[in-house]
Amino acid sequence: MELAHSLLLNEEAYNQLGEFQKAEFIFEWLRFLEKLLPVTSKADIRENQKKLVEQLTSLLNSSPGPPTRRLVAKNLAVLYSTGDTFSVYQTIDKCNELIRSKDDSPSYLPTKLAAVVCLGYLYKKLGRILGNSFTDTVGNVLKAMKNAESQGRYEIMLSLQNILNGLGAAAIPCHRDIYKAARSCLTDRSMAVRCAAAKCLLELQNEAVFMWSTDLDSVVTLCFKSFEGSNYDVRLAVSKLLGTVLARALTSKQTTASTRHNFRRISLEEAMELLGTGFLRGSCGFLRASGDMLKGTSSVNRDVRVGVTQTYVVFVSTLGAQWLERNFSAFLSHTLYLVSQSHSKAIQSQMDAIGCRRCVSFILRATVGGLLGEKAQIAAAKEICQAIWKLKKVVDGAVSDSNLETKISTTDVTASQHVLVCALQELGSLIHGLGTTAAPLLQDSSTGVLEAVISVILHPSISVRLTAAWCLRCIAVALPSYVSLLLDRCIERLTTLKSSPEAVTGYSFAVAALLGAVKHCPLGIPHGKGKVIMTVAEDLLCSASQNSRISLQRTQAGWLLIAALMTLGPAVVQHHLPRMLLLWKCIFPSSPKDLETEKTRGDSFTWQVTLEGRAGALCAIKSFVSHCAGLLTDEVVQRLLPPLPSAVDLLTQLSSINKSYGNSLKTPSTVYRHKLYELLAVLPPKTYEGSFWAVLKELVADLTVPDSQIDTSTFLLPPLCHENDLLLLGPLLQETDHRFIEEQLLLGNSIAGGSLEYDPYSIYEKVAKGDSVPKPLPPVLSVISAATRLFGVMFSHVAESHRLQVLEQLLNSIKQTKGSRQQIVQLNVVSAFSTSLKHLANCKGSLGPEEVRRSALTLVMGALESNNPLLRCAAAECLARLAQVVSDTAFTAGLAQVSFDKLKSARDVVSRTGHSLALGCLYRYLGGIGSTQHLNACVGILYTLSQDSTSPDVQAWALHSLSLIVDLAGPLYHMHVESTLSLVLMLLLTVPPAYTEVHQSLGRCLNALITTLGPELQGSSTTVSSLRTSCLLGCAVMQDNPDCLVQAQAISCLQQLHMFAPRHVNLSSLVSCLCVNLCSSYLLLRRAVAACLRQLVQREAAEVSEYAVALVKENREDFTPGDTLFLADVNIREIGLEGALLGLLDKELDQRLCQDIKETLTHMLTSMAVEKLSFWLKLCKDVLAASADFSTVVSIDTTQEEETAKVDDASILTSDSDERFHPFSNPRWSTRVFAAECVCKIISQCENAGSAHFDITLAQERKQRDSRDDFLVLHLADLIRMAFMAATDHSDQLRLSGLQTLQIVVRKFAAVPEPEFPGHVILEQYQANVGAALRPAFAPETPPDVTAKACQVCSAWIASGVVSDLNDLRRVHQLLVSSLLKVQAGKEAQSQQYNESTSTMEILAVLKAWAEVYIVAVEKQKNQSDAHNHCFKIGNSAEENYRDVTSSASGLLDLVQADLGTLSKLWLAVLQDFALLTLPSEYASQLPAEGGTFYTAETIENARPHYYNSWALILYATALWLTSTGFIVVDPDEGVTNLSRPVTPTTMCQDSSTRPLVKSPEDVNTDRFHLILGISVEFLCSPRSDAAMENIIACLHALQALFDVPWPRSKIGGDQLGVELLNVLHRLILTRESPDIQLAALEVVQLILFAAQEHVKEKRRSAEVDDGAAEKETLPEFGEGKDTGGLVPGKSLVFATLELCVCILVRQLPQLNPKLTCSPAVQSGKHLLLSEDGSRLVAAALVILSDVPAICSPEGMLISVLPTILYLIIGVLKETAVKLQEGQLPLTVAASLQALKGLLSSPMARAEKSRTAWTDLLRSALVTVLDYGLLQDRDEVSLLTAITVFIMSTSPEVTTIECLQKHCIEKFKITLDSKDPLVSIELYT
Repeated sequence: MELAHSLLLNEEAYNQLGEFQKAEFIFEWLRFLEKLLPVTSKADIRENQKKLVEQLTSLLNSSPGPPTRRLVAKNLAVLYSTGDTFSVYQTIDKCNELIRSKDDSPSYLPTKLAAVVCLGYLYKKLGRILGNSFTDTVGNVLKAMKNAESQGRYEIMLSLQNILNGLGAAAIPCHRDIYKAARSCLTDRSMAVRCAAAKCLLELQNEAVFMWSTDLDSVVTLCFKSFEGSNYDVRLAVSKLLGTVLARALTSKQTTASTRHNFRRISLEEAMELLGTGFLRGSCGFLRASGDMLKGTSSVNRDVRVGVTQTYVVFVSTLGAQWLERNFSAFLSHTLYLVSQSHSKAIQSQMDAIGCRRCVSFILRATVGGLLGEKAQIAAAKEICQAIWKLKKVVDGAVSDSNLETKISTTDVTASQHVLVCALQELGSLIHGLGTTAAPLLQDSSTGVLEAVISVILHPSISVRLTAAWCLRCIAVALPSYVSLLLDRCIERLTTLKSSPEAVTGYSFAVAALLGAVKHCPLGIPHGKGKVIMTVAEDLLCSASQNSRISLQRTQAGWLLIAALMTLGPAVVQHHLPRMLLLWKCIFPSSPKDLETEKTRGDSFTWQVTLEGRAGALCAIKSFVSHCAGLLTDEVVQRLLPPLPSAVDLLTQLSSINKSYGNSLKTPSTVYRHKLYELLAVLPPKTYEGSFWAVLKELVADLTVPDSQIDTSTFLLPPLCHENDLLLLGPLLQETDHRFIEEQLLLGNSIAGGSLEYDPYSIYEKVAKGDSVPKPLPPVLSVISAATRLFGVMFSHVAESHRLQVLEQLLNSIKQTKGSRQQIVQLNVVSAFSTSLKHLANCKGSLGPEEVRRSALTLVMGALESNNPLLRCAAAECLARLAQVVSDTAFTAGLAQVSFDKLKSARDVVSRTGHSLALGCLYRYLGGIGSTQHLNACVGILYTLSQDSTSPDVQAWALHSLSLIVDLAGPLYHMHVESTLSLVLMLLLTVPPAYTEVHQSLGRCLNALITTLGPELQGSSTTVSSLRTSCLLGCAVMQDNPDCLVQAQAISCLQQLHMFAPRHVNLSSLVSCLCVNLCSSYLLLRRAVAACLRQLVQREAAEVSEYAVALVKENREDFTPGDTLFLADVNIREIGLEGALLGLLDKELDQRLCQDIKETLTHMLTSMAVEKLSFWLKLCKDVLAASADFSTVVSIDTTQEEETAKVDDASILTSDSDERFHPFSNPRWSTRVFAAECVCKIISQCENAGSAHFDITLAQERKQRDSRDDFLVLHLADLIRMAFMAATDHSDQLRLSGLQTLQIVVRKFAAVPEPEFPGHVILEQYQANVGAALRPAFAPETPPDVTAKACQVCSAWIASGVVSDLNDLRRVHQLLVSSLLKVQAGKEAQSQQYNESTSTMEILAVLKAWAEVYIVAVEKQKNQSDAHNHCFKIGNSAEENYRDVTSSASGLLDLVQADLGTLSKLWLAVLQDFALLTLPSEYASQLPAEGGTFYTAETIENARPHYYNSWALILYATALWLTSTGFIVVDPDEGVTNLSRPVTPTTMCQDSSTRPLVKSPEDVNTDRFHLILGISVEFLCSPRSDAAMENIIACLHALQALFDVPWPRSKIGGDQLGVELLNVLHRLILTRESPDIQLAALEVVQLILFAAQEHVKEKRRSAEVDDGAAEKETLPEFGEGKDTGGLVPGKSLVFATLELCVCILVRQLPQLNPKLTCSPAVQSGKHLLLSEDGSRLVAAALVILSDVPAICSPEGMLISVLPTILYLIIGVLKETAVKLQEGQLPLTVAASLQALKGLLSSPMARAEKSRTAWTDLLRSALVTVLDYGLLQDRDEVSLLTAITVFIMSTSPEVTTIECLQKHCIEKFKITLDSKDPLVSIELYT
């Protein structure tokens, strides 16, 4: 292919190639030429122009394929535009000549088409340069069109579009002719031609004034006709044309004199009227009622209605958001008018009404929801509310009016119902989208949103009542603070008005909807509400029989409330379970005999109520099973079972009951069936084994004798097909932006889709993905859907012997029906059987014997040749599942053989498509059928089918099947890769672009081939290189395809290629392609773009960003195919790709796409935020400032000088957002939340990037050196401002993000000094902003989660020490004080808005914040008292500045001290609660029945996480408080306050009976001590792997604080507790690597040792006191080791300590481990310098070692401990005594010398008993030290100091042995001669 890369075609190389290679070679050359021509010099071009033109024009004659002809045309146009134009007329004449040719043979067609395309591009590029030649050309092209077939018409339309584009206004003479031609094409039978005509007319209307003036009516009529029988693409193209033309007609300001007299500018009303006519009357009678319409026989064609709906959206989008804001009132009244009953013919049936309502909802959602910013949406919501009030008045008038005109009034009532449904739905969706930003709307009493919605709950129409309830649910989800309030209000109305049927149903719907909302509100509702609702429900059920007028409504309402209550989950339901089970038991007859009695007794109405009640009960149990799986114990299941047989009995009797009582029972009995099937499907099949056969019979009857004659394929089959196979069936089954309205075309004429009124029980369920409102189908259809699901479950559990019977029955029923009915039965049966195969495959079951397989196969094969493509698709999948379940290679091979034989003989499209797909599907579940022979046969047949140009369908299905095989055959397929790739390329170059389905299948094939090749694509061999080039060629062809879904395939193929061979993908052209399609109108294309970008930026974020900006700057003309894109371009130029993506994120509604965009932005941020800091911060600031609500900023209370600061701040914010250019207009709250999260990520990126970001002096220095450098600290004002804007917003989520940002900013910048004011920090100037940001969060109406977050920020701010002035600090401190008062008020004062656990969250957050402040205050004071002592040592010079610092610390402590009494009680209460909550589940019975201090028993599970979040700091604070009181207790006898004396052996045996019953202070203290110790040990014993490091450190600090005072130390000194604690700490050190944790643990160890020392001393003292001084000699030894000297592991404190110290030392210095010293790694003898943390750990361990002797007895010391300690101390000295610069001693050396000194001067060394042994050991130690001196590179000074320590600290007899003395003197002598002056100085000192 490299030979193709030249300016002129390499004809020599070209002629040597085969036919197909030539096409490839030409295409590659043309691609290269396209890139080369723009960058070649004009001289070179002119030199080669003649030859090039010859070569290019000769290609026109060689029948080029569609992509090739487009490239030839583009290159010719570029060639003439950059070179000379003198021969262009010859080329044009040549093209015209080719077009005029009389040759009509198919082989000549490509040449004609190439000439047409060529003309289009020449005129597009050269335009007016070509003079008047265009009239002949256009005439010639139009003439050719008369005889052209569809491909010709398609290309001519696109060519005319290009000609018009190039000529602009110059083409006016031809406008009329082109218009006429395009008119006829707009209603062409070929959909591709219609699309092309729409594009041509869209281009034409730019200059042809008549289209939107005089001929407007006919253009509109024409577009309506074009919608008839159209497909999705046509509707998209024509709606764009019509919407644009109408918008143009409305806004144009005509100036040309020539047409002024004809010009008529239409008003908005007229424009809407034109569209409304199409919506209501279709295309039949335009602006007049046709005869059909008058007779009432015609129903509007759905295609037209859906097309017009899309046009409305285009029309409004073209006019823009500001226009919509100004004209919203008129627009709303018009759209609602479309569904008012004044057009009773448009909505004659319920189906039509649902269809129309959907369309109107879509128009409102896409315009109001998609275009308007939040403020405009609030205004729109007010307008909708007004409309609801108006309609409400009409209804009220009609209902209360009982005069003669009653008949008219009832029509008024029904007239309003559809309008109200649409208005309420949009109002609900609007508020749902606005979230908590809608709070001002609901608080505005003049609008009365809640009143309006609640008032229509009593509307006579059930659909209005349901929608009003749904609207309340949306309000509740958006504003959780209203849930409880609305529930109370609805329950109250329900009980008051329980004798009105409308009120009972309406308010029960509302309560159920609100209960459904609770699971979306994390703050929940008070637990007691469940009890109230259960009582109301019981009351309704019990009183149902009292009044027959409302018994039906009460029954339904009662069960609906119970079913909805179940969604609250096990915690609530378990309290009401017995009552619910009782109701369930009573609703069904207890025996078959009772059922018979019932049948004889009732009448039609009784049965209606009975069935309604039982269906409700079934629904409630289903809801219970689905939402409370945790409560389904064996016992509960046993209680659920008894009514089931009775329920099934009633099911079998339904048909006879229906016969007896006529049609009125038809719907209730269908609903009953549906609900029973749904319940059985979720219960374990074993529970109703006895009723299997009866239920199966009913299921088979439902599937084979359905009540409805409706084709159910579109909702039954898609879930059973594989999602990839659905792509074959066109865009209707794919996800699009218009799915909501397009669905009704999919479902066929008899059904428009689901709606709430079909199943009121869906109102509390979770909405399906992508829907805004539940859309249950009509009962007749949903019963079939439930039946197929249940059949699937049951068939897999039926005995194998019965399966054959069932299958034969199903087969017979298909045979016995005929025509369309047969297809419906077949469809139901295949769906049911396919579901059962799915179940069998999942549970690894088998199908059964040969006969069963045979029947199953007959069933599936029949469907595989059905006329319905969806059924064929499902059957192919079913066949593959069948093979999977049978799992027998012979059977599978047989299946494939059947398809082979069929495909060889069959000629009809149906068989060939079905069987070719079956071959591909078989591979899906069998992981590649082993044999290559089978693979070759499959591939061979599919190759042949995919080249069958007579049927695009067969080609598409065969290629799709081939793509499955390529994907699934794995390595086996490698031998076919080259041939398949050639086939794909050949087809891509030859298949006409109109056959989009073939191109899409080719795209899937190419994608599968790239995946199969995988990383091999990176190779450099010739084969790999040619394969890679072919892949890239294929992608290039698909990128040029006009179909958006093919372009999406191209992008995902390039994405794959980029993953496997990044160097070979041209990133710049790929990025340009992605930018162009960012705003495509096709959802799948936008998704492909986002997914590709996400992958690209993971590796090359900076390059992608640069290419995007560079590309827009070049602004190539083919870069802006639509107006929408132009906006994106401007954005990219101004705010980069990142900004454009943020803008897109704000407009986009598809969740998956939004997720991809967020991830893309996050990757870009992580790799580029530090380099482009200002850019990113400005982006975030623009988003946050664009809709910051300044009223909230200024309305914060104005105290002292803060007022000016705040107002200034607000004015700074507003001045920033200049209205003229704002890249983000009114972004939504979710986008703003994302921007705030981005700010936090930017801060963390900067943290990793270096300290200059947090050091203003350094940052300013570096900025002066290089102005391009940028540092975060320079943007601190912006960070504070952004956090402030977010924290004071109306949106709660944004407030949380803002507070989080503020907290991070405070934490990160607290210590940054302000260079201009020494002694101050940089954050100090922002204290007014911080205070103003925090204050609103403590307002009474603020949700608890926001207040809890604000408490964290408060404590972080106070603790940061930024503000030293107490008066300034008081402002924030006051907020915490107010919260504390709220906590003290207790449970009773808590608001009843949310679940009780939220008050737990808030209380704990407040107490944790106080704890943090107290801890900081105490620590500061401690540090300052240390500093104070230091000052005394130094002298008084530092005294003055010390006083300043002290005042701030003690001041902070004073602030807390005032509330400390209260706080300590509350903290202890929290710790008690926490201790109870951490008990294992087996102790649950011991928990207090009413709950703890701060949690209730019912909400225990919800409260747990909040305790886990806050216990650690509270524990530390409590320990500090107890320490500060020193565990002081009041002794009642002496009346003096003294330290509780430690318990000594002499006081232990006092009689316990003499103790008082009231807890003594000693007992209280003991309890508190054990509480803190218990919680700490429990946590440290097994901290979960995800336990926060802060918690572990806080826990260790709490223990340190605890053991800081004598009394607690006395509790562990002589107790086994100490050993246990040491073991726990040892384990902690082993499992946690963090040096901070290990150091904290060592400090606790030191205190435990100190406690033990005190204990030993106390025992010795007591012994001395008790035994008198005289008998001193015979005193027993105290301390470990007693007389034997042994230490017992597990019981010995010394052993545990040594174990722990060795662990620390060996981790840092592995050389100390005797076992390791043999290993070569350690023997090298090189010194490893310890890290600073390592040195501190080793030093701390040595200190502990030197303390150990004090708790040993002399024997214990000698035998067990001394050798070890000496070995470790001297070992550390040896390993770390390395020379440092300037003669410093390493920290470890200093510590080991200190430890050595302590050890050597121990009194035990002089004790009589042990003196000799000590002396021997010490001598050995000295020898060891002296030996180390022989080693090289040791630090002599350390060594000499050690020797000196020995000489000075031990008794003379240790060192005066001659050999040792001599050795020491030698050492000193050698060192005296040292050349090192430092050593000499040390020596002389």
